[in-house]
Amino acid sequence: MRKKKLSHQIVNETKDAVLLIEANLDDQTGEGLGYVMTQLLAAGAYDVYFTPIQMKKDRPAVKLSVLGNPLAKTALTKLILAETSTIGVRYQTWQRAIMQRHFETVQTPYGAVQLKVATYDDIEKKTPEFDDCAQLARKHQIPLMTVYQAALAAAGQLAKGE
Repeated sequence: MRKKKLSHQIVNETKDAVLLIEANLDDQTGEGLGYVMTQLLAAGAYDVYFTPIQMKKDRPAVKLSVLGNPLAKTALTKLILAETSTIGVRYQTWQRAIMQRHFETVQTPYGAVQLKVATYDDIEKKTPEFDDCAQLARKHQIPLMTVYQAALAAAGQLAKGE
């Protein structure tokens, strides 16, 4: 059984903890940065991002930031130490509020599109899944936004019970 991508998982909680791991990299190639990002995301990191920074002796550098599950601390740390030029990492654990998430499928004139439905108290957001929209746009040779907007329109009809 294939594991669902993090962005495609159902979430029933409204709060949790998130781990932030950071490292400053002043001698890592751009290709190496892209590679480690891919590896970290494949290993279950929630998000990976880079921030340009200036280090001592006026060296330009990049701060690597990785968000993940606190239980994945060891695995993510080992990956960062193995795949980057850093010799150390920093940790912080944050409490956060999160939206509950589930999925609905809507029919558009171009085909079925899965919607991510996120809720928190009385707040609701519906977002068409990019991959579904992109695949239908390519299939029908139409702009991505045409499919995206059709999915949003179908979501509106779904909400009205039409």
